[in-house]
Amino acid sequence: MSTSHTVTVRILDKEYEVACSPEEVDSLTRSARFLDERMAGIRNSGKVVGLDRIAVMAALNIAHEYLTEGSQSTDQQDAVQQRLHRLSERVGQALAEHKQMDL
Repeated sequence: MSTSHTVTVRILDKEYEVACSPEEVDSLTRSARFLDERMAGIRNSGKVVGLDRIAVMAALNIAHEYLTEGSQSTDQQDAVQQRLHRLSERVGQALAEHKQMDL
């Protein structure tokens, strides 16, 4: 049975604590860097304001790219979708906790 690790990721100059298994640390770190780059690009465009809106736009763009690729098998898509869902939940939880700390 895997133990859970807490990993600190930095997205748009804010740190978030995210729990994950040791096997997922590298993937989580890469995902956070990818998301940070996407969100920074959206923020820097000046068209979207607010962390929540930037996060939603980044999520929509990433989901659109994933769904329109179509080159993966259904099993691969399901596995990636489940992984993305788990990571999304963790990042969402970290954002909610961070928002509570700002209040």
